This record gives sequence, C-alpha cells and structure tokens, in this order.
Amino acid sequence: MILDKFLSLCSKFLRIMAHTKAGGSTRWGRDSAAKRLGIKINHGAHANAGEIIVRQRGTHYEPGDNVKRAGDDTLLALKHGTVKYFAKSKTRFDGNKVKKTFVKVV
Repeated sequence: MILDKFLSLCSKFLRIMAHTKAGGSTRWGRDSAAKRLGIKINHGAHANAGEIIVRQRGTHYEPGDNVKRAGDDTLLALKHGTVKYFAKSKTRFDGNKVKKTFVKVV
C-alpha cells in the first residue's frame, strides 16, 4: 500500500518534469539566406561576355585582362574566351608585397 502510493507520486512527478513548460520565444531564431558566393567558372573553362566568373565579398580575386569588377566585387567577363587564374606579386599602400590571385579572359 505504501509502495503503491510512493510509485503513484513518483510517476506523477516524472510526468510533470518530462516536458517543457512556458518556454516562450527566442530572439535568436533568424538566419539569412545563403549568398551563393564562390568561383562560377573554373580555370581553363570557356566564358561568354557578361558571364559571372567569381562572386565574392572583398577582393580575394582581382580582375586582370578582359575582366571587370562590379560594385559588389563580382568579377565579370568583358569578352568571350578562356578563363585563366594566375598569381602575381602586388605592392600594397604601406610598401608590403603580397601575392594576389588575378583572373583574366584570353
């Protein structure tokens, strides 16, 4: 009899504690859509005039011959041809030399 009452109380306690009550809402439940950045046309591939070669934030890749940089740093082909990526040393404003990757259309 005592054991039955004890088990009854335990099961009621476990039922109460088994679910979340009054969780409310959170302020952190939002996320932005992916921006689909990256290389769109690889080295050696053909590009038509006006096609996007690289979508980027900042200038990780810099424009070379026949390539234009748009306002959001996207690189576009100015004429149709083959895309080439190459590294080149560039002097920064403070005199330091850095290796940058350039993109050109040949």
